[in-house]
Amino acid sequence: MPPLTASFSRTALATLVGLGCLAGAQAQTMAPGVLKVGLEPTYPPFESYDGDKIVGFDPDITALLAREMKLKPALTDTKFINLVTGLAAGQHDAVISGLYITPERMALADAVPYASTGALIMVAKGSKVEPKTEKDLCGLKVGLQNGTSWVKQLETLSNGYCKANGKGAVTVMEFPTSPEASQALMSRNIDAQVEIAGAAKKIVERTKGRVVVSSPDIVYPQTLGIYFKKGNTALKQSFETALAAIRKSGEYDALIKKYELTPVK
Repeated sequence: MPPLTASFSRTALATLVGLGCLAGAQAQTMAPGVLKVGLEPTYPPFESYDGDKIVGFDPDITALLAREMKLKPALTDTKFINLVTGLAAGQHDAVISGLYITPERMALADAVPYASTGALIMVAKGSKVEPKTEKDLCGLKVGLQNGTSWVKQLETLSNGYCKANGKGAVTVMEFPTSPEASQALMSRNIDAQVEIAGAAKKIVERTKGRVVVSSPDIVYPQTLGIYFKKGNTALKQSFETALAAIRKSGEYDALIKKYELTPVK
């Protein structure tokens, strides 16, 4: 057999390297050929049930990323507070569930940015208070989902700004799910609710106007991340490569526009 030409060797090597990277990413998922993704489907427009199907931005982008990674997506209904800790426990390969990238979460897992957004403040229709910014939450009972990054931010606001300026403390009330916080808001058990912008708009729709957005602009803007187990560099590279591919195809921008999010740089 004649020796391989230099150009053919380079091409063959590049192909083998590409296959090796892909195989490495697949080998580090819990089941060969499957990408098991944890999310909490009570969080429209990121994820929610439509009948027995999970729909929303996160399932949509998961499908695109898994396609590029040559993996089959498997969505796992997981309690919000257990999403990140479930990675180390081997419950799922990744979390794609509208989670902000925070130092606390990055201490437990690694992440790749995939979108940006922020929070909106909601009140019950006809409420006597209409907080426009986070500083207007001083002296109010504020409800939000257990485990969200705003818990610490509101505590910082209360202990810093509110008390320093002689205003009442922010009383933070955590609920197992966002819909339960909204129920408390409509029952007047809390004064305001803080929720990620896309989800807040859906809450307004689903409550048929019984809940309204009081903040004209986003508060606490942050970046959303795809989380995976610390040290899984092959999976991280596969996510980054897949994100680059759907950006190039235009599918990423189409999804961002559809769900009214902000693209990451």
